[in-house]
Amino acid sequence: MRILSGIKPTGNLTLGNYIGALKHFKDFQDSGEVYIFIADLHALTLPIDPEFLRDNTRDVASFYLASGLDPKKTTIFLQSSVSEHAELNAILQNYLYMGELSRMTQFKDKSAKLKQSAIGLGLFAYPVLMASDIVLYDADVVPVGEDQIQHVELTRDLVKRFNARYGEVLVEPKYQMNKVGARIMSLTDPSVKMSKSDPKGDIFLKDDLATIRKKIMSAKTDSGSEVKFDKENKPGISNLLTIYASIKGMSIEEAEKQFTAARYGEFKKAVADAVIEEIGPFQERYKQIRESGEYLAVLREGAQKAKQIAHQTLKRVQNAVGLLNIDEL
Repeated sequence: MRILSGIKPTGNLTLGNYIGALKHFKDFQDSGEVYIFIADLHALTLPIDPEFLRDNTRDVASFYLASGLDPKKTTIFLQSSVSEHAELNAILQNYLYMGELSRMTQFKDKSAKLKQSAIGLGLFAYPVLMASDIVLYDADVVPVGEDQIQHVELTRDLVKRFNARYGEVLVEPKYQMNKVGARIMSLTDPSVKMSKSDPKGDIFLKDDLATIRKKIMSAKTDSGSEVKFDKENKPGISNLLTIYASIKGMSIEEAEKQFTAARYGEFKKAVADAVIEEIGPFQERYKQIRESGEYLAVLREGAQKAKQIAHQTLKRVQNAVGLLNIDEL
């Protein structure tokens, strides 16, 4: 089984990114071939400062290693280091249609915040590049957050369409989502996702531990005093329960039972303790890796490994659609 996933280096990563992705990537390492990349080409779909992008890319690579990814078991690389991503994207953009792309929830949400004249083609065609990322490595499984399921489903549609025309050329992927913690919400507004852009509502992975504790203790709660999972009536408490259960590796029901007699303050303290107990050592590993620069060799070696697989897929697609390979003539 081949597993593929990636993270965009577009903002300071949050506890939501850790729970939804980083914490679980290492769990796949003994399940098959794992490819984890940094989606830096995707980061260009909206304006971003070049120095921030470079710095954040270094952070994501270091976070990957700090989370327990082993370069001997997992291929870790930069998307932009493997030119086949862009080359395959140029071909596959002809097999997805404007109507499909315009219906994508992420595009509608992001473009709604922009002037019509400022909506770039890259933002509109984001799902084509994401589909190229996935099929390039013949991925069987794609671990995703809840907001990315639609993109994987569109990739499946693309594969079916392409294979119906050219034969069994591409592998049809399936998504996999965590049972608990697939969507961590803002601490200040639990109706919206923790999203890298709210200093008070987001817990950033580089926040010092005192700041993390303060944010959790200040998290918005709900009326009443019962610690109970109820997204509709207790969104704040439900979010904190999700965080606690995810960090502790238990079900929501098990977490609820621990706090049946607890008051909100006591419950928040337990959540803060659990987060700090996990994030503290993670931050120490991150700092050591970031300062040593060991991630650079990992990215170089990973790109070489990834390119070998990606090149094979690209050639297979080029041959299928009728592009002449003069090197083989």
